[in-house]
Amino acid sequence: MQRILLFLYSIRAFLLFVTLETVAIWLIVSYNSPQGAVFFNSSNSFTGAFLSTKDNFTEYFTLGRSNEELAKKNALLMKQLANLSPVKDSVNIPLDSLMESTYDFRSAKVINNSINLRNNHITLNRGAEDGIKEGMGVFNGDGIVGRVKGVSRHYASVISLLHTDLLVSSKIRATDVFGSTQWDGKNPQKAKLKYVPRHVQVAHGDTVVTSGYNAVFPEGILVGTVDSVSNGTDTNYLDITIDLAANFSTLTYVYLVENNREAELDSLQEITEIVNE
Repeated sequence: MQRILLFLYSIRAFLLFVTLETVAIWLIVSYNSPQGAVFFNSSNSFTGAFLSTKDNFTEYFTLGRSNEELAKKNALLMKQLANLSPVKDSVNIPLDSLMESTYDFRSAKVINNSINLRNNHITLNRGAEDGIKEGMGVFNGDGIVGRVKGVSRHYASVISLLHTDLLVSSKIRATDVFGSTQWDGKNPQKAKLKYVPRHVQVAHGDTVVTSGYNAVFPEGILVGTVDSVSNGTDTNYLDITIDLAANFSTLTYVYLVENNREAELDSLQEITEIVNE
C-alpha cells in the first residue's frame, strides 16, 4: 500500500495536469455551443459505431436460431395456405370437409448428409417428439429432397432422392404426362424421368413437378427441368435426363409434409387389390 501511495505521489504533477485538462474540456463543452455540438456529435458517432458493431457481432452468432425460427414460420404459412386453397373435388363435399387441409407441414435442419454413395441418406434434427413420422415427404425451397425412412425420439433418417431405390411420382408440367423420377447413382445433380411413352413430345427445359398421384407429396412441388431427351434402348419409353432443382451439397433447412388422409388412401388401395384378385 505504501508503494502505491509513493507512486501516486511521484506522479502528482501529471495527475493534477490531467484533472485540470478534464475540467477545462468540460467547461468548454458545457458553455460553448459550437464546441459542444462537435463533441457530442463525435461521441454519438463513436457510440453508434460501437453499438452497431456489437449488434452485428451478436446477430452473426444467432443466425442459426433465427433461420430455424424462420423455417418454422414458413412451415406454418404453408399449412395456412393449404387451408385457404383446398382442392375442389366435388360440389357435394360438406363445407367443413372442403376447408380441411389434406397436408401438414413441419420444418427441420439437416445435421448429416451424403451425396457420394450409390444410396445416400440424410439425418434431421427432428423426431417423433416433434411430430415427424415415417413416410413423410421432404423438400426445401428449391425442390424435392427425399422421404422419411426411420424416426427416433429426437431425430429422423431420410432416404435421399440420391438413392437408387427411391421413385417419386412426377409429371411434365406443360403436358401433364406423368412418370417416375429416379436417380441412376451417377451425377448428384441429375436424375432420370422414367416411363414416359415415346410418342410424347418432350423439350429441353420442360419443368418436372410432383404429380400428386401418391400419398407422399402434394401436386406441383418442383423436381427439376429436362436436360436431354433421346429414344434410348427401351422400345416403349423415352430416355429423359433431368437437372434436379435441389442442390444436395448445400442442404441446410428442409420441410416435411404429411398427408392426413394417407391411411384412408392406403386402405382403399388394399380393398381395390382384393377386388381385382
